[in-house]
Amino acid sequence: MIEKMKMVHIVTSAAHKDEMLQGLREIGVMHLAEKQNADREVAERYQNMSQAAMALKDYADAKKKESAPVLSDDEFNKMYAGVREALERKTSLGQEISAAKTEIDRISAWGDFSPAELAALKDEGFDFHFYRMSEKDFSEAAADENVKLIRLASIDKQAVAAVLGTLPPEYAGTEFVLPEKGLGELRQDIEGCEKGIEECNKTLRAASVNDASFRHQMLKLQDEMNFSAADATAKSDDEFVWLSGYIPEEDLDAFKKMASEKGCAYALDEVAEDDDKIPTKVRYNKLTRLIQPVFDILGILPGYREQDISLWFLLFFTLFFAMIIGDGAYGVLTLLGAVGLNIKQKKVTTVTFLLYVLSITTIIWGAITGTWFGMESAMYVPFLKALVIPSFATYPEFFGLDASVPQNQIMKFSFTIGAVQMALGSILSIKRKLSEKDLSWVADAGWTIAVIAMYLLSLFLVIHENINIKPVFGMIGAAFLMVVLFGGMSPDKTIGQGLKAGLADSFTTFLNTISCFGNVMSYIRLFAVGMAGVAISQSFNGIAAGMHGPMIILGVVVVFIGHALNIIMCFLSVVVHGVRLNVLEFSGQAGIEWTGIPYEPFKKIK
Repeated sequence: MIEKMKMVHIVTSAAHKDEMLQGLREIGVMHLAEKQNADREVAERYQNMSQAAMALKDYADAKKKESAPVLSDDEFNKMYAGVREALERKTSLGQEISAAKTEIDRISAWGDFSPAELAALKDEGFDFHFYRMSEKDFSEAAADENVKLIRLASIDKQAVAAVLGTLPPEYAGTEFVLPEKGLGELRQDIEGCEKGIEECNKTLRAASVNDASFRHQMLKLQDEMNFSAADATAKSDDEFVWLSGYIPEEDLDAFKKMASEKGCAYALDEVAEDDDKIPTKVRYNKLTRLIQPVFDILGILPGYREQDISLWFLLFFTLFFAMIIGDGAYGVLTLLGAVGLNIKQKKVTTVTFLLYVLSITTIIWGAITGTWFGMESAMYVPFLKALVIPSFATYPEFFGLDASVPQNQIMKFSFTIGAVQMALGSILSIKRKLSEKDLSWVADAGWTIAVIAMYLLSLFLVIHENINIKPVFGMIGAAFLMVVLFGGMSPDKTIGQGLKAGLADSFTTFLNTISCFGNVMSYIRLFAVGMAGVAISQSFNGIAAGMHGPMIILGVVVVFIGHALNIIMCFLSVVVHGVRLNVLEFSGQAGIEWTGIPYEPFKKIK
């Protein structure tokens, strides 16, 4: 259920600003309107500390996994300063090594020499410049009485000369820019930098055990950031300070008590009809809370004025998951993974409970279809065979059925699920609009009729069921008229204005009617993806079955890798297909656009 919000305004004297903010933070129920950014200095410190904590994870000993007790503020600041210094020094030393290696690559062909000696010669009047040139240019320069040069060892088949002074421009040559240090000095510098880096690594490894202290300090900084953001959001004049925000109705008593204790005045208002900044707080029950991790992963949230479809989303998502994974043995593996996670966490979390539900549902679907690692031989086990519903069987020949029978039955089941879900979406929309006295509910009733008609049309075209098609087209026509005539209605329009708006959108309605057929048809993916997973399993099983003797070991590897890849592909398919059917097709019919703003009250982080 989406909790109802109240717009709240609280005011106090300028002298009691901090006291008011501290009181609001303690009760932690007010979502600030038009929240400003936190103090820049605090935000930068948090970012730097977060980066340092992430960097230290690379230096932690994965085998020991030791963790030091939480340091005091003074101890942490001393340690943190050392970490920052070590990270900055290591970066600087790395840059020095890179620059030295680049310089070595540039000058190595010239051999090891002392730039200091060349500088001393220059001071004595011997200003040598070094060039690489072709043999022809060297011969011409050597024959020139005005050019004083000494030939050096060739480099890359080019003549090399030390010229006293600069080479005249008529001779083409590439001058070698003298380095500040020779090869020996550069190598010594690299060695020194590497020792310095090792010292930095030692400091960082020692600090890596303070992960708990970093978390503690970062939480304190988050609190400081939140407080500074609230402080910046508060408006004031010479005498008063005030804040506005949203509070769930059920938390108003706590707010009123705090305001009374702090001597603050306040005003409560209904949220404005045109306010699009109202946060959404969804109250989950024990069942619907299971779908919350999926919502969090997808980053979706219904808008404040939209409906909470958590229960329906959970039910359909669970069924879609089972049908797409499709294999009872995969469900068993998922169940074992959930048990392992439960043991590791030493409690049943929402995520593990959801995994239990999804895995058990998958096992049930695998049992009624007779799919266990895609092995046909599973049907030779009387117990597993007894669990199968013949018309859904993956291996219908064991039940005296033709292969087309279960295929058509599962496709029909997929279309039925689609029709039920989309019709339910329209009914939910009708329910909401009736409460709002919105006459466009008639258009949603038309969409319900259209969904049923498209369902029957799908059965006629795909499965070739014996359906009288004329009434179906009549239903589509009636639905189209209902949507055109009532689709533009709204509480703020007259009937005439609503009819005009609906007729203006008649072409769009025509396209949406065609799209409705496509939406119903799209549920066939539940059948197709599930069958694809079975086919992949059977292929890898067939490859392994052809290996005998010493090759059987390779066959085991093939089966293991093949099924591992198939499981990964199945889970990806759940995200791509199973989630899509809920978030797009179903949500579209229910009028849900997932435009919610998360409810993030100003509170102290614990």
